[in-house]
Amino acid sequence: MTRLNLVLLIAVVVSAMYLVHSQYETRRLFVEHEKTLKEAAQLEIALERLTVEQRAQATPLRVARLARDQLQMRNPAPGITQYVTRPGFVREASQ
Repeated sequence: MTRLNLVLLIAVVVSAMYLVHSQYETRRLFVEHEKTLKEAAQLEIALERLTVEQRAQATPLRVARLARDQLQMRNPAPGITQYVTRPGFVREASQ
């Protein structure tokens, strides 16, 4: 009888240790999940902010200003425009 009690006691202790370990692991995974959700929300906010900044940087007025100021580009004048046609290509008259 004492042998059976000893085996049952060991089984109960092992079961309790396993229960404590599984609860600890569950809490650890829950905390990690919450951290991941918080990081995902921060990344979503950063993506929205960067998208807004990208749209602001790519406005046609800003691009034209940068081309004019930094690259010294200008609109083509008809006097300096050269039209190139392919050899043998006949251009139809517009109606």
